[in-house]
Amino acid sequence: MANILVTTSSFGKFDEGPVKRLRNAGGDIHLNPFGRKLTETEILDLIERYQPVGLIAGVEPLTRNVLQAAKRLKAISRCGIGMESVDLDAAEELDIRVTNTPDGPTVAVAELTIGMILSLLRKIHISDAGIRNGRWIRPMGNLLYGKTIGIIGCGRIGKCLAARLEMFGCRILGYDPAVNKSEHLEIVGMDHLIVESDIVTLHIPGGKNNCHIIDRKQIGAMKKGSFLVNTARGDLVDESALVEALQSGHIAGAALDVYEKEPYSGPLASFENVLLTGHIGSYAIEGRVMMEMQAVENLLVELNKHQGASA
Repeated sequence: MANILVTTSSFGKFDEGPVKRLRNAGGDIHLNPFGRKLTETEILDLIERYQPVGLIAGVEPLTRNVLQAAKRLKAISRCGIGMESVDLDAAEELDIRVTNTPDGPTVAVAELTIGMILSLLRKIHISDAGIRNGRWIRPMGNLLYGKTIGIIGCGRIGKCLAARLEMFGCRILGYDPAVNKSEHLEIVGMDHLIVESDIVTLHIPGGKNNCHIIDRKQIGAMKKGSFLVNTARGDLVDESALVEALQSGHIAGAALDVYEKEPYSGPLASFENVLLTGHIGSYAIEGRVMMEMQAVENLLVELNKHQGASA
């Protein structure tokens, strides 16, 4: 099968099954040597070095420039949901098949979102940090029960999140141009959702169409004392506008797992009422293994299709 390049930050760490499956299929596997998201230059160097026929990809920028350099590449299997890191037009022109793994991260991201919401409301992270620094902190928090939750993006993750939040006794609003009605969700317009919600949480792809969908205007329209959660893509939120809203007290708090630039080091880290995690949305062992196995199977299917078409 020749070379298979795996550019996710980690692969096969918790279960050797995905790596064994590739090897049993005859692949010569080359893993990401940096253990983090690759830059365009780094992915170019790896592609030029190995000239892979198949790529299991993370969120590194697979630009037209990168794909044109991959002379032997036949298939890209995204180990994840979002496809905005891949130039899909270029892939189609170059006859490179592209797939993703929409099921693996669903429950993991939904559960992380709930954990973030609960921590924000009950200020769990603040009390924990205080005790670790020798201060006995008992902050007064708020209940999730009775809150109005606005879910922007009602695909797999949004629907999974809504089903779980319903059990907390929440009113759940949803916005998604592709969804007219959905169980557990009251589908409304974007402006209505922003104004009505106590907590706004994002579950849509990034990229140019959604870049800064939560901007200064939208943040300004949110309820005073509301919360913003982003476990989707970093470019969805104008971080400068969020900082201003936190400084003014208009926003009561925020939780982010993704950032415009990662690893993150910026002013949001200075706010006690902001919860930050390092892009761990899909980082649950069970979900990660499922996602990696699906990515491998997707890649093998597409490579076999290409081989059959060439025979």
